[in-house]
Amino acid sequence: MSERVEGPHLSRRGVLVGGAASAAANAVPVEAQAPAPQPPVARMPVAFEVNGRAQSLQVDPRTTLLDALRENLRLAGTKKGCDHGQCGACTVLVNGQRINSCLSLALQHEGDKITTIEGLGTPGKLHPMQAAFVKHDGYQCGYCTPGQICSAVAVLDEIKAGVPSHVQADLNAKPGATNMEMRERMSGNICRCGAYSNIADAMAEVAGA
Repeated sequence: MSERVEGPHLSRRGVLVGGAASAAANAVPVEAQAPAPQPPVARMPVAFEVNGRAQSLQVDPRTTLLDALRENLRLAGTKKGCDHGQCGACTVLVNGQRINSCLSLALQHEGDKITTIEGLGTPGKLHPMQAAFVKHDGYQCGYCTPGQICSAVAVLDEIKAGVPSHVQADLNAKPGATNMEMRERMSGNICRCGAYSNIADAMAEVAGA
């Protein structure tokens, strides 16, 4: 019978030390891992009107309207929430219609008239919707409030213009400013604090006025 040959004794420490040494020997130099330098992105001009003032910018073609407003024009009232068009915190008015500014490129708005929360009213002269939100406590943390107010202003204009909504039984009938009607139209604006009833009360007051 052949004699059994015992292999060398391996300790846990020996395995770890050996593995580390092997990894170090096969490591790719840092210089080889560095990504190749990318060519600079050419900026493009865009001109539009924001809150009644003409603005001309040079922007990266990938810049959203939201980032142009916040980063280039320092209009931080428009909030970046989900950045996917799902929460409504970035709502602004473009030529009188509400849009999610995080889903729209700045270059798409050449010549447009844009209104942000800063352009609706001032601390000394609030827009009626702003005043109603204050009166009815239509906010808590306040993060979604600029988008809520911009959207609420546009909703009442939509109703006045006869734009139908999903809750209307007859899409050819004139829409009304009912509680259900306004809640459905505002469904794209999320309030994580849950101030929906107060927001509806604020909108109802302005609609009634």
